Amino acid sequence: MSSVPFVTIAVPCRDEEGYIEAFMRSLQAQDWPSDRLEILVADGMSMDATREILARLAAEDARVRLVDNLARIQAAGLNECIRRARGEIVVRMDVHADYPSDFVRQCVAVLERTGADNVGGAARAKARTFFQRCVAAALRSPLGIGGSRYRKEGEEGWVESVWPGAFRRSVFERVGLFDPRAVTNEDAELNQRLVDAGGRVYLSRDIVSHYYPRESARALAKQYFKYGQGRARTLLKHRRFLSWRPALPFLWLLGETGLAATSPWQPLFPWSLAAYALATGAEAVRVGRREGALAVPVVWAIFPILHVSHGAGFATGLLRYALVPDWAPAAEKLGSTDATATATAAAQ
Repeated sequence: MSSVPFVTIAVPCRDEEGYIEAFMRSLQAQDWPSDRLEILVADGMSMDATREILARLAAEDARVRLVDNLARIQAAGLNECIRRARGEIVVRMDVHADYPSDFVRQCVAVLERTGADNVGGAARAKARTFFQRCVAAALRSPLGIGGSRYRKEGEEGWVESVWPGAFRRSVFERVGLFDPRAVTNEDAELNQRLVDAGGRVYLSRDIVSHYYPRESARALAKQYFKYGQGRARTLLKHRRFLSWRPALPFLWLLGETGLAATSPWQPLFPWSLAAYALATGAEAVRVGRREGALAVPVVWAIFPILHVSHGAGFATGLLRYALVPDWAPAAEKLGSTDATATATAAAQ
């Protein structure tokens, strides 16, 4: 990389009028040199005022560019940004998150220090409402995150995936862009291709950002159902996981369903449910009590929402994508023309 590499911030969004301006102001406030930074926002043809807000911001700041995402899928939108990116480094950012002013600088520093292909920080949950605080508490537990290192704030080192991701441009030239049809799990799927190709992903404590969990039980269940589908799709596409941890909720749900179906011939199902209730209840007390006594039963209820939704989504994803695979045989790679344009822009 050059001494002060050109950085592209890539943002997918759709119908974010309530959040987009404050989010964009945080990107404009990054302490990276202004002439070495661009902000590309791929809008999925928003129906609210998002596009008008972005157009106004772009008129005020030459670093901001609005990109049309006709596919309306965030992975496809990220690809539209990457194709147009002038940066040697592409930093993904998501709208429902908070980023400190040194976020880009820390990402570049960790890339240079480690030689990694992709770097990021832990997925730190931040709450505005009581329910979000309860979700954040559940996600502090191993029962909520399944042991994922990238959700542990104190972790540092080589990992399978990070959030949200700062990539060397060469990654997209070597292993391809995001899967444009991946509705969820596009980051983990890309990181799996990267690791399989000999690349490396690094998790750093120095890269700090926060995301906001869903604000209701229904929205949380819908989110994790889609996560499960995305994980199943990745498994079928690559025929393996870097780790079997994403399949654990499905395996647990499959086991409970099997016990329930055979309960006339064996007495294990009630005991299994009781053991699950005791384990999640004890964990709800441990991680939820700091949020107050009223939070404990809510956190307790959140655990099965996470597990059942993810497991059911995984099951339907296996069926759906086994019957109708929707991925291309090979990932589209960033072309040499794009790389030449990037080198020219970076030298200016």
